[in-house]
Amino acid sequence: MSRIEGVLQTLKGQGRKALIPFITAGDPHPDETVGLMHTMVDAGVDIIELGVPFSDPMADGPVIQLACERALKHGTSLRRVLAMVSEFRKTNDATPVVLMGYLNPIEAMGYEAFADAAVEAGVDGVLTVDLPPEEADDVAPMFAKRGLDPIFLLAPTTTDERIRAIADHSSGYVYYVSFNGVTGAAKINVDEVAAKVAHIHELTALPVGVGFGIRDAETAAAVGRVSDGVIVGSVLVDTIARNQTDIGALKRALTDLLNPMREALDSLAS
Repeated sequence: MSRIEGVLQTLKGQGRKALIPFITAGDPHPDETVGLMHTMVDAGVDIIELGVPFSDPMADGPVIQLACERALKHGTSLRRVLAMVSEFRKTNDATPVVLMGYLNPIEAMGYEAFADAAVEAGVDGVLTVDLPPEEADDVAPMFAKRGLDPIFLLAPTTTDERIRAIADHSSGYVYYVSFNGVTGAAKINVDEVAAKVAHIHELTALPVGVGFGIRDAETAAAVGRVSDGVIVGSVLVDTIARNQTDIGALKRALTDLLNPMREALDSLAS
């Protein structure tokens, strides 16, 4: 059983929902990423999605695009991100870490070399935005064989046939994008999300995490009622941007965002 599966099964047994934050590795500076990861764990998160900065993040809006630019400016490469995970693992062997990014850096390293290095670093899952299931017949099994959960995106427009195909290539969880568009672009429609997530659950036994549009405790709770977990990204990355020159203030601001989300999600179990 992978770390991701173990955490999600434990939460399910407790009647609780996963809180999954996303931040871009290397933002505001590579030296601060591991500390921010620990801050988020202390605030009650269950799984961390760590963005690998890329020069053309096509699925992301301006907030995360700018985070990628800041991280790349400081020389944040894929290998450096793996080194961050290794450093995090020195004091945390429990919290799953998912690398989220784009195919080009992985292709440049080589799929097998990347997978081996990721496992050695302590990575638990890989979500590659621009890797469709049609092109994952070799990659996903190779990741899974090494203990890396391949995680894929589902959209409101994803057909049943494609949902089944994606689920066949996936493990850990599937990431449902709550609306058509880029990160940070719209408000979430919880009724539409509820209907789609319920339908996805009819087609796969995998847990469903919902991302895009979750900004506060209220939206986290609303989405948590209808999903297995909530994925929070742009609001955290924007907080990093606004506090990038004061790391103490940044850590406090992240905690102030995540703690109410954790409490709101836990209130659903009572």
